[in-house]
Amino acid sequence: MKKRRLVIRTIILVILGAAVAYSLYANLTKDQKQKVAVGDTAPDFVLVDLQGNKHRLYDYRGQGVFLNFWGTWCPPCKKEMPYINSQYHQFKDQGIQVLTVDIQESELAVKQFRDRYKLDFPIMIDQDKEVMTAYGIDPLPATFLIDKNGKVVKYHTGEMTEYMVREFMEKIKP
Repeated sequence: MKKRRLVIRTIILVILGAAVAYSLYANLTKDQKQKVAVGDTAPDFVLVDLQGNKHRLYDYRGQGVFLNFWGTWCPPCKKEMPYINSQYHQFKDQGIQVLTVDIQESELAVKQFRDRYKLDFPIMIDQDKEVMTAYGIDPLPATFLIDKNGKVVKYHTGEMTEYMVREFMEKIKP
């Protein structure tokens, strides 16, 4: 009787262990997004900024594009936004365009953030995460450097210093 219980318990334990292992494997491998890789042509998109201006990525061919994905709730985003704004002023007349894409937040929250940090580059909101999905963004902040031919020359995740932002903009100057 004891031997039979031991065998049944062992079988149950093996089945549970296999189920846990399968669940972990399935969760780690599901939704692995295909990131846009260095050398790829950046996927085109059209988004409207907070002033109502339409921005299409392909319209910026011939210029370097500093494409930053962010959120108002993101501490590293809060730190790097003033650096991006400062360098935007340094490079905007040198063929560099800064486009920033907030992910799925309210227009009010994004406008308050813009005003608090005195940002004046184009800020767009990706309400349905289509652009985020197309670029395979995870986690935020994420920045793509796109050259004058529309090719991705660098992908960076995480907080940037002002020095890094400057270096990145130099890298995509036409």
